[in-house]
Amino acid sequence: MQDIANNRPRRERKIRDSRIVSHRTGSAALDLMRQSSKTLAGRVAYVDMAPVDTEEAAQAGIADAQLWLRGGFPDSLLASDDRLSLDWRRDFIRSYLERDVPMFAPRMPAEAIGRLWTMLAHQQGGVLNQARIASALGVSNPTIDRYIDLLVDLRLVLRLGPWSGNVGKRLVKSPKVYVRDSGVLHALLELQTMDDLLGHPVGGLSYEGHCIASLVQAAGARRLPYFYRTHAGAEIDLVLEQGGRPEIAIEIKRSTAPSLDKGFGVACDDLGITERYVVYPGTERFPLRHGAGPARAGAVAARLSGARGQVCQGADTAQR
Repeated sequence: MQDIANNRPRRERKIRDSRIVSHRTGSAALDLMRQSSKTLAGRVAYVDMAPVDTEEAAQAGIADAQLWLRGGFPDSLLASDDRLSLDWRRDFIRSYLERDVPMFAPRMPAEAIGRLWTMLAHQQGGVLNQARIASALGVSNPTIDRYIDLLVDLRLVLRLGPWSGNVGKRLVKSPKVYVRDSGVLHALLELQTMDDLLGHPVGGLSYEGHCIASLVQAAGARRLPYFYRTHAGAEIDLVLEQGGRPEIAIEIKRSTAPSLDKGFGVACDDLGITERYVVYPGTERFPLRHGAGPARAGAVAARLSGARGQVCQGADTAQR
C-alpha cells in the first residue's frame, strides 16, 4: 500500500503526459483523427487554434481595420501589402477546394462546394434559406446540409443557431451563416482594399461576422452562442448562454456613432438579460439606450475570456 501511495504522483503524471493534445486548425484536425489507428477516447484534449482575433491583434499593436480586411491567418495579416495578402488567401481557398475537400469528402464535388462557399459569402450573416440555395445549385436540401456541415467541420463557416427557448413569441428558427474568417470572405468576393470593402454592400455584415467570430472564440465552451430574433422585429446579434440561461447580449454596429433600436431593448427584456454591450469600432464611452454600453470588440473579448476589469458602462450596470 505504501508503494502505491508513493508512486501515485508519478503515475498520475505519466497518465497526463500520455494524453494527446490536438490543436484543431480545420482540416489538420480531421487529418489527425484519420491517421490514428486506435481510439483516442479519454486520451485526447482539444484546443481550437483559431486565427488571430481582435484581442490578440490589439495586444500585438495591429490595427483592427487591418485584421478585419485581411483576416486572422498570419501570412495574410502580416503580408507587406494588400495585393500579396489577397494572393495568399486566393491560394488558401484553392488548396482547400482542390486538396482538402476531395480528401475528406471524396463524394462531394469540390466545384459545388466552392460555389456554395461563394454564395454564403454573398449572403454573409443572413438567415439561411436552404431551399433557395439548393435550387440555385441544383441539389436537394439534405445535400446542402452535408455541404454546409463539411464547411463547418473544416472551420471555414460559422453556423449561428437561433435561441429557441419559450418566451411566448414567434421566433425565427433558421440559423445564420457566416464565413468564419473575414479575410477569406473578402477573397471570395474579390475585395482587395479597404475602399473596396467599404463600398460593397456586404461591408456591415462583414464587420458583424468579424466581431462575432472573435467573441464566440473568446467565450469558450462554457457559453453557448446564439442569435435572437422574433417575427415582430426584436433582435440581438449575439446571445451568450451559460447553464441554460441567456447571460450576455451583444449588438454589433460598424458606425462610430452607434444607436440602438427599440427591438434590442425588447429582446433583452424578453430574455431577462442585464449585461448588454454594443460593439463598435470607436474608443469613446457614452451612454446608450436600453442599458447598453459601447466597447471595442477586443475589450469585450477580453471580458469574455476572463480578463479582469470593466470594459464599458454596460458592464458597470450589470455588476451593480
